[in-house]
Amino acid sequence: MEKRRLGRTDLEVPALCLGTMMYGDQIGEDDAVLQMDACLDRGINFLDTAEMYTVPPKPETQGESERIVGRWMAARKNRDDVVLATKVAGRSPAAYMRPDGGETRLTPAQIRFAIERSLKNLQTDYVDLYQLHWPDRRVQLFGGARTGYVHSDEESVPIEETLGALGDLVKEGKVRHVGLSNETPYGVMRFLEAAKERGLPRVVSIQNAYSFLNRTFETGLAEIAMAEQVGLLAYSPIAQGVLTGKYLDGKNPPGSRKALFDRVQRYETPCADDAVRGYLAIAEKFGADPAAFAMAFVTSRPFVTSNIFGARNLDQLETIFASLDIDWTKEMDDAVNDLHGRNQNPCP
Repeated sequence: MEKRRLGRTDLEVPALCLGTMMYGDQIGEDDAVLQMDACLDRGINFLDTAEMYTVPPKPETQGESERIVGRWMAARKNRDDVVLATKVAGRSPAAYMRPDGGETRLTPAQIRFAIERSLKNLQTDYVDLYQLHWPDRRVQLFGGARTGYVHSDEESVPIEETLGALGDLVKEGKVRHVGLSNETPYGVMRFLEAAKERGLPRVVSIQNAYSFLNRTFETGLAEIAMAEQVGLLAYSPIAQGVLTGKYLDGKNPPGSRKALFDRVQRYETPCADDAVRGYLAIAEKFGADPAAFAMAFVTSRPFVTSNIFGARNLDQLETIFASLDIDWTKEMDDAVNDLHGRNQNPCP
């Protein structure tokens, strides 16, 4: 398994990362254990979770993904073999996330509460990467900016204050490295500036959506990733399964995320189906499985540190593994970029 350096640290992570957001609902614990075992056998020892997971988020299953991962590590006694990433929730009205029932914010007190609970869930005394799941600032998230930018001057927790709280956790040994998620170029540069000016931890990564259908990371953020060594941990590389073609023409397969939860609206845009058909045709031209082809594209990008995938079963996991056997070529790049130029970012 190819390893890549995480930011400017001495920690290397595999080019693929197992995402666990479905653990505890769509994926039960027995199947989750099989997946984690299979990934570790393949050298994929990088696991990503969050205090909010499982998804869709709800009080009954909040934190269950972390608890499943924690029980697995405890049973296997393999904590030292795992690179473990989790996240603290950003600004949210989900009152069940905090003991006082108030708004979730990135204040020092709330970050402290979240990490202590995550460490308990994960049955460990440290995490390798602690990420801010989304900003405290009011920004347009998860496809929310399709109709144009909307500015907000609403008060937010200062970045310096949030980063200072993370710095305390690093000093205490509870967190090795810190990262961002669902961030903007402005946000990343502000965190880097605060780290430099105040001697606080430097963010090492940014976890944003990236796929054939959403290459917005390439505008602004990719340059930062390369120049500042804040690499992308890409999520949704198969666009929540949309790039397999299984949802084309209104299809809704039983057991799929759409059938179970109706949560793929980010990828249900007017131009999405045409783009998906185009990428399916390119994958067929090169004799590749569409999901493996989509994965291989993301993994091949120079600004990607690790490509985060999810799989519902072991068959899907084998398709993910197969993506590692695709030698990404200039001919593939040209075909993909030609289609991208004609139908850019249909699902930002």
